[in-house]
Amino acid sequence: MRPVQTPSCSSICVRGVALARGLVPVLLLGPAALFAQGAPGPAAAAAAASAPTQTIEVTATRQADAEQRRQSTAAKIVIGREEIDRFGDSTLGEVLKRLPGITLGSGPPGRGGPPRMRGLGAGYTQLLIDGQRVPPGFSLESLTPEQVERIEILRAPTAETGARAIGGTINIITREGFRRRLNDLRVGAAYEGGEWTPGLFWTHNNSAGDLTYTLSGSLFRNRRANAGRTVTTETDIAGDTLLREQAESNASRETRAGLNFTSRLQWRLGAGSTLMLMPSVFHSQNDADRRWVLTQPVGSSAPEYATASGTGDSRFTAARLNLQWRGLLGDGLRTEVNGALGNSQGRSSNRRAEQAGDGAVLRTVHDQSRTRDRSATVSGKVSKLLDGDHSLVSGFEVESLRRSELRSSEQDAQNPLAEFEGDLQASSLRLALYAQDEWALNPNWAVHAGLRWESVRTRGDGGLAGADVPDNRSSVWTPLLHAVWKPVPDARDQVRFSLTRSYKSPSLQNLVARPWLTGRYPAAVANTATSPDRAGNPLLRPELATGIDVALERYLKDGGVLSVNLFHRRLKDYIRNTTELETVSWSPVQRYVNRPKNLGGAVTQGIELEAKFRLDQLVPGAPPVELRNNLSLFRSRVHQVPGPDNRLDEQPRATANVGADYRLRGMPLTLGGSLNLTPSYRTRLSEGQWREAGERRQFDAYALWVFNPAVQLRLLASNLGAADYRNAGAVAAAGLRTQAVSTTSTETNWQLRLELKL
Repeated sequence: MRPVQTPSCSSICVRGVALARGLVPVLLLGPAALFAQGAPGPAAAAAAASAPTQTIEVTATRQADAEQRRQSTAAKIVIGREEIDRFGDSTLGEVLKRLPGITLGSGPPGRGGPPRMRGLGAGYTQLLIDGQRVPPGFSLESLTPEQVERIEILRAPTAETGARAIGGTINIITREGFRRRLNDLRVGAAYEGGEWTPGLFWTHNNSAGDLTYTLSGSLFRNRRANAGRTVTTETDIAGDTLLREQAESNASRETRAGLNFTSRLQWRLGAGSTLMLMPSVFHSQNDADRRWVLTQPVGSSAPEYATASGTGDSRFTAARLNLQWRGLLGDGLRTEVNGALGNSQGRSSNRRAEQAGDGAVLRTVHDQSRTRDRSATVSGKVSKLLDGDHSLVSGFEVESLRRSELRSSEQDAQNPLAEFEGDLQASSLRLALYAQDEWALNPNWAVHAGLRWESVRTRGDGGLAGADVPDNRSSVWTPLLHAVWKPVPDARDQVRFSLTRSYKSPSLQNLVARPWLTGRYPAAVANTATSPDRAGNPLLRPELATGIDVALERYLKDGGVLSVNLFHRRLKDYIRNTTELETVSWSPVQRYVNRPKNLGGAVTQGIELEAKFRLDQLVPGAPPVELRNNLSLFRSRVHQVPGPDNRLDEQPRATANVGADYRLRGMPLTLGGSLNLTPSYRTRLSEGQWREAGERRQFDAYALWVFNPAVQLRLLASNLGAADYRNAGAVAAAGLRTQAVSTTSTETNWQLRLELKL
């Protein structure tokens, strides 16, 4: 990879600062105005207890989180136990969605998805658990908030945490054991759309001599009904004449069950040496029944079917063992060695049968897959604390990932992909060396400099017997520089600067070229651009990004923070999934195929505003309402795609969170609420293709009644005022414009949970 020249960000910085001056008052005073008008206001949670002394403890924890963030040279947001416990969320994803600059997926509200920073799609955000990358196929939804000690959000990469973080890094720190025995038990049930979902969450902390340990587990069973409607039209572009219109209604009922278990065992070996084992097991299974009805108000040819039915079942199991040893080497040197082994297996089976109006079976489809991902990681680092606030760290990492897939497709008991191998393989090997120096030069300046080298080798699979196996090798040097300037050392205002390089590797799944056929159209006939076949690309190259970040921060006296962050990223070899009409070997006619490609260059930039404080800190005499507000505005451009709306995939124009909590005086009752908003936006994927995501608006509220320090009851409502979610897409090719508009219904989710500390 050739170096990419760092772009000048003077223009964006000037525009961003001017914009910040206008937006910060709105961000800060908007919630205050609501309370001034007497709107029902949520309030600061004292989730631990009802006594005043416990409220003081919670405040101290919050101040510690803010202080840790302030003292870090690299830009870092720290979310501690107080905020994690505030809403009583059942999944970690529900906690993450309220944090600054983080969105979950791009589908309907309340349906979750992988966390994304700065609105960027999957793969741009680096996800770590205890500083180690999460294994392939692992979902953060498998972790419960009870298993997490704190969440660290890094907006720019560091040499130690890794450079695969174009959007940023989310590091989940699991809970360490306490010296005293404690059982934390939470029993609850959720209700959504006429279905009940029970759940059990348990955490046990204890010690035995030099051993301190934490055991965590959860059981859940989720039943959910889904319904939607998709209207597809085909229009002659030249005459703007509607040629065909179809309406497909769908309904499904899904049952998802799972078991999660994690543990953390730590031994003190003496003389500053510790040994830690962290085994974990996650298992989930999903079963679904689906129904479709197809009508065709306009069109000369008959519709493909009248009704259809289908079933789906999937199973996923992941096991992982992390080992960590920390010790002293003498002369002030500290060393840390980490090792991890991971193994996950999944299987899925989907059946679909289409019927005519008289009930006769027209076509059957059966797709099956089995996947296995294996990972092994070894890393080590040595650090030394010099005189003053000066530390040196150097280390290495070796990571091996291997993926095997076994696929089969049948249409009317025939295999349309017989020419492709069913047993597919992909792998990657990554080597990394790094060194970084963190130094407080004087009371005004602190610098964090690092240099990281990574070499990545990926091997894909073309899927054809006897074909060459694509083998890609690349290496990248990533210099990283962070600095903090405090105009007045003893004051609480500071400015941050970051110059970084980062990259994104293609996923192993995208390196497998064997196609997946759409179940909507038989292989022997033409499909549509809105229902394409899918295939990987074993020749994908990693993306490389050069970036700059500038942040202004003010830390309030009694805790809380106000910040403005500007960022700019320039990307090379940008990867995007595009749909094109291709001559394919599995069909006698041309088919639309969606596959990832390296398009070329792109750029993204934005401004992120955050305000977290107590209302009485801003308005004397006001009630102590805890306010948590953030607003992010994004702009991006893909150079090879004509505008307008030639933004990066799935990056919205903006995201916003407004939250407040208030504990009623004289009562052991805390009320809270949070509004998450992402406006609708359109993305042009190519000259003739675009996709539109509808508005996502989700309001959550909770009430917490504390009976005593060991017993409390929590009522939580998610997605209040649930509304239908709309998304659309269109492709223009061969004189036709095909457009699909989908509408999905959503429901309010109610949860009641009893929380016990034994």
